Amino acid sequence: MLKAVLFDMDGVIVDTEPLHRKAYFKMFDDVSITVTEDLYESFTGQSTINICKRLVVHFKLNETPETLVSIKRKHFKYLFENDTDLTLIDGVLELIKDYHANGLTLVVASSASMPNIIRIFDRFNLNQYFSAKFSGADLKQSKPHPEIFIKAAEHTGCLKAECMVIEDSTNGIKAANAAEIFCVGFKSEHSSGQDYSLANTVVSSFKVIDYKSISKSFK
Repeated sequence: MLKAVLFDMDGVIVDTEPLHRKAYFKMFDDVSITVTEDLYESFTGQSTINICKRLVVHFKLNETPETLVSIKRKHFKYLFENDTDLTLIDGVLELIKDYHANGLTLVVASSASMPNIIRIFDRFNLNQYFSAKFSGADLKQSKPHPEIFIKAAEHTGCLKAECMVIEDSTNGIKAANAAEIFCVGFKSEHSSGQDYSLANTVVSSFKVIDYKSISKSFK
């Protein structure tokens, strides 16, 4: 029986990717590096600090990963407060309300930093539906490591067999698979170039995983 849902945030709840992309590329310009599209796509689902560690090694930078994180977050904060393109993913609010109304425990498990998670939840008034927030930036390991989903599932007090993950990235789906939790791969226009082969089911609309429909997979 389905009792808990673990949501990724970026690309699942809110479309922050355009803002993150702008912030990252502003940071790349600030430290004078050229990041290819292939390299940038490989970052999807990873925490900012781990991405910046990779950049320091890859480009042999003198700056520390923490410095890069600070630069990127400065740009993101400005864009968050001034860019009008930030919106919830189509249909996700209805899905969240549906799950909540049917008694499911909802947790966000995102690679985003906790300040960014809090900004999103406050801006779109989502706190009332979720019992907890987990940030990969606060953990030792980043997706595709399963740590974040294992901790989020433990928080719910439910068995892993009673939990479900909704993810849109290769790294997130790998993390859910490694945690041995049923994973819905959400394939949308915001998640190009990702591998959904390890997801238990793949959808492109939240309407097909409403409570009545998805709960049939957990009988």
